[in-house]
Amino acid sequence: DYQPNSLARSLITKQSYTIGLVLPDITNPFFPAVARGVEDVAHRNGYNVILCNTDGNPQKEASYLRLLRSKQVDGVIFTTTQVNAKHVEQLLDGGVPVVFADRRVKIDCDSVVADNIEGAYQATQHLIGLGHSAIGIITGPQKVTTGAERIDGYKRALQGNGIKIRDELIMEGDYRQHSGYRHAKSLLQLATPPSAIFACNDLMAIGALVALEEEGIRVPEEVAVVGYDDTLLASVARPRLTTVAQPKYEMGTMACDLLIDRIRAKDRPTQQVILQPQLIIRESSVVKESKGKEKLAWA
Repeated sequence: DYQPNSLARSLITKQSYTIGLVLPDITNPFFPAVARGVEDVAHRNGYNVILCNTDGNPQKEASYLRLLRSKQVDGVIFTTTQVNAKHVEQLLDGGVPVVFADRRVKIDCDSVVADNIEGAYQATQHLIGLGHSAIGIITGPQKVTTGAERIDGYKRALQGNGIKIRDELIMEGDYRQHSGYRHAKSLLQLATPPSAIFACNDLMAIGALVALEEEGIRVPEEVAVVGYDDTLLASVARPRLTTVAQPKYEMGTMACDLLIDRIRAKDRPTQQVILQPQLIIRESSVVKESKGKEKLAWA
């Protein structure tokens, strides 16, 4: 039953065999899937994970990073919506490797991201293909790369099909359910409301579904809804949610693999891994006829 002294071991090896995982909102089902991927790879390689939930609060982030430095973690994985570059540079200057997951940054670090422009393009193109031209979008925060890239994909699809971009159909959300609810209500109050809503994550899409139900609007017969992420919520919502699937677990495993490789070889070239999303079509965007054909019921 001998238990090795981890502190003594770290003094000898100069490693704590601990990594930090900094994420913005553990209640968002996207992030636990990423965290599971990180933890599985860390465990296989003999590392422990310290989970830090910042709630998007810069002060909380700073407090957690001080804690991680005091614990002498061997590396840190960031998935936060807002990252203070100064904090990251302090880690790097102190010899602590950093990897970003689901975020593009200007700092020279390893990263694993999904192609958000392509994912949003697929979602919007799907709605256009069903005959929708008035497509509202509830974006993520525009100062976050995922938010900016997804609206870029939305605009590219509209422009590629000769559809005018209507600024009043663009609502900036915060990736939380209530913002999807609130902005869906605003879209419905427009003089010419949209016939479809693309919410840039599943939580906001669920909020939009609640708003539509309260207004007595049938989905997808009167308004189609598409989300993003393909979390568990998408498959249990009623109607089941059409959404863009991100390889969440794989994003976590690859981010942890990159971090451990960096810990072992700090001078290797920086890597950026880009994963491909996939549109998953369910009941919230199309109605099935008796013979199984798709139709647009609201037209």
